[in-house]
Amino acid sequence: MTHCLLSGRSLAIDASDERIAMKAFNFAKVPPIYFGASKLQLLPELIAQFNSKGVLLVTGGKSLQVSGKLSGIQDLLEKAGIDYYQVRCDREPTALWIDDICAKKRGLPIDGVVAIGGGSAIDAGKAIAAMLPHHHSIVNHLEGVGRSLLPHSGVGKKFIAVPTTSGTGSEVTPTAAIFEAGYRVRKKYFDHENLLADAVIVDAELVLSCSPEITATCGMTAFIQLLESYISPTASPLTEAIAWSGLEAIKDNLLLARASGRHNINIREKIAYASLISGIVRPNSDWGIIRKIASIICGYFSIPYRIVCSTLTASSIRMTLKALQSRFPESPTIEKMATVGKLLDGRSNQSAEYYCDALVNSLDAWTQILELPRLGQYGIQKKELDKLLSKPFNCPNLIQLNREEIQAILEERL
Repeated sequence: MTHCLLSGRSLAIDASDERIAMKAFNFAKVPPIYFGASKLQLLPELIAQFNSKGVLLVTGGKSLQVSGKLSGIQDLLEKAGIDYYQVRCDREPTALWIDDICAKKRGLPIDGVVAIGGGSAIDAGKAIAAMLPHHHSIVNHLEGVGRSLLPHSGVGKKFIAVPTTSGTGSEVTPTAAIFEAGYRVRKKYFDHENLLADAVIVDAELVLSCSPEITATCGMTAFIQLLESYISPTASPLTEAIAWSGLEAIKDNLLLARASGRHNINIREKIAYASLISGIVRPNSDWGIIRKIASIICGYFSIPYRIVCSTLTASSIRMTLKALQSRFPESPTIEKMATVGKLLDGRSNQSAEYYCDALVNSLDAWTQILELPRLGQYGIQKKELDKLLSKPFNCPNLIQLNREEIQAILEERL
């Protein structure tokens, strides 16, 4: 028993009291981050740290070019005397595409890879940087694809990630989604902890040209990654604190970013921050049901991850909350969900039940206002649900949802 004096009062503190015990946790490494408007100007300086003779510039579709940002980036490199070679990734990267790019560029004086674009461009850049020094196919390293899955050596080219959308925060993770049409499950993952970006630039000026649809679906994806990480029973005090800061940033700004605040740099920075944070907390808590559903659906259908995550957010949270209240009414997850509901609702002195309803109601309203697309718009029909429902969807770290509950989640958004 320890005694301490506070404001003239002696307080007895039992150091063995479980109520004050700190929870043990691990936290994944995060790359150096350069966040803020005009931070893109640091790109030549960061490349120079590689002692680079040249870099491979991986961009997305046409958005950089249409916005005029691409020519500005090229001018930055040219004025700094940096040689660059460019490839464009205008769709999800496949193993064959990665192998082909590496074969064509391997003999060039390339010391680093700079990926500037959305999630597909960032994933492509990660994979290319990892495979350029090697002469075999990336298929050997894809989760569950190669004939004999080989561990990657962890040796790759230097890599800088510069996102132009605000969604999954993949710029700060070591994982890349690779699509391989020759296999039964199309989406596989390439991952190695040593292959994190050497630097990340998050400059909201690059996001200003995002369309309302991409803003909405990417923003909702960032929100659900933050929410699932915050309410996860495996979340650490550090994960919770960081995720909460992201939730605070996104709560009043997502709807604005899609509408009147679309070209407001301050609003865009808040969403960019939330996205970044969602990528940081994602590897530091177990998967929630939405991320699990999205990974399986994207493995079988040609549908972006952001579409699945965003459109299923409200229905999944509603079903998860209903199951928890029915089967585990004392679950601390319910209290956490109520805390987020209070954040979104803004009212004080209401019950936990009220705030849980407020969370679901807010997400329902966001789904309507943001005009989130339905799964059926991407060719997913009710008759195909049996194939999906035969897969292990459940993430029992929260609650084990049964087949009927998962089916209801999916059918609501067909």
